[in-house]
Amino acid sequence: MTKNNTGNSPRGRLQDKVAFIAGGGAGIGEAAALMFAREGARVAIGDIRDDMAAAVAARITGAGGEAMAIKMDVTNEASVQAGFEAVRARLGHLNVLFNTAGGSIPADAPITDVDMDVWLHTMDLDVKGTMLCCRHAIRQMLEAKRGGAIVNMSSGAALRGSSSSHIYTAAKGAIISFSRVLAGTYAKNGIRVNALCSGRINTERVRQTYGIPGQPGKSHDPMQVDQQVKTYPFWFGEPEDMAAIALFLASDESRMITGAAIPADGGRSAY
Repeated sequence: MTKNNTGNSPRGRLQDKVAFIAGGGAGIGEAAALMFAREGARVAIGDIRDDMAAAVAARITGAGGEAMAIKMDVTNEASVQAGFEAVRARLGHLNVLFNTAGGSIPADAPITDVDMDVWLHTMDLDVKGTMLCCRHAIRQMLEAKRGGAIVNMSSGAALRGSSSSHIYTAAKGAIISFSRVLAGTYAKNGIRVNALCSGRINTERVRQTYGIPGQPGKSHDPMQVDQQVKTYPFWFGEPEDMAAIALFLASDESRMITGAAIPADGGRSAY
């Protein structure tokens, strides 16, 4: 699979399905939008950065796919509701939701030192944002009575106890529990919900905050990234790595998987 090939495949794994990518303007969301479109989905790209969402949508439509861009603030319910209503009006009822909006901030720290504003910001973006998108996606799926698949971005940090980013870890742990309760509640309606627990991924935010293997970054310890990659060689991935797993979880190939927290952190959480 190549990032530039965004045209629909003849027998796509998401053929004729409507997929909403929250946070789809860059990084993992962008990679997923392009990949889902290549597999036949009609894709909505929601992002607070509407210019970036529009650029991703243009790449898809330019390659023969169907896509729309939506300016959406996942922390604001009116904005989220309007976004999901726009998708239904233009593309039809939702089949797939991939929640990628969120992330950590450099000011995150151990609970004894962290500023309370970090807690409020992180919980608002990661937990509330995920909740609001699930809320409106599930309402559409229930209305359509055709089931659906939801993939929520968590983190490998939520699977272990060694992270110094206490607030981000708590938020991503909440997403795992939230995904499980949704899976248990709506299984009878044919709706599957899973959490994807990623390792460190080569996105702009990560490059600016930590650097990437072999290159200097902004980490407090310039050798930290290289040393961790030596210990956990599969831990540092590309956005397409996460998009491919999300594609599997969104497709009917994973119909036996729901309520799961899928580790995709190169095995780091296993050590």
